[in-house]
Amino acid sequence: MVISGPSGVGKGTLCKALLEEVKDLSISVSMTTREPRKGEVDGKDYFFVSREEFLERVKRNEFVEWAQVYGHYYGTPWSELKNALEKGRDLVLEIDTQGAMQIKEKFKEGVFVFILPPSREELRKRILKRGTENPDSVKKRLENFQEEFKYIFEYDYVVVNDSIPDAVEKIKSIYMAEKCRPHRIIKSWKGE
Repeated sequence: MVISGPSGVGKGTLCKALLEEVKDLSISVSMTTREPRKGEVDGKDYFFVSREEFLERVKRNEFVEWAQVYGHYYGTPWSELKNALEKGRDLVLEIDTQGAMQIKEKFKEGVFVFILPPSREELRKRILKRGTENPDSVKKRLENFQEEFKYIFEYDYVVVNDSIPDAVEKIKSIYMAEKCRPHRIIKSWKGE
């Protein structure tokens, strides 16, 4: 399951809440070249690496998807997918729209969920509330929202994050409905 949407919409918060409620799920830990935010833990929230190391890994084809976002690189290591598959767990990828489109090309059976804020003004408030952005960065993130929004019809579902519990319930419902699709049941039933 791929969860994406604009910066500040609450993807990370929703994913953490979702994992607490759905024990079959694992979340992919992305790699990034940005500095850790307060409270973030290397290897848990992200794998924090230098720009040079990231680009070396790109050359070695170590990412399922990767993109440059707001001047930093982000990517999903192949090892994250392999680990989840080996454990027989479903995987959630919390990534931007660029990465989501790369995943969609490679994994046709993926489930793609776009998270929207209740309004553009609420998105601005959430970005400001983080306290990590300067005014130019806030403006750029809001402008980028328009570009990301253009991808909305590439997704299977849209969830408005107006309330974390309500949004998590909707994502859980999507997950459960997708687990009941005939091709997934037959595949699992046959032991594939």
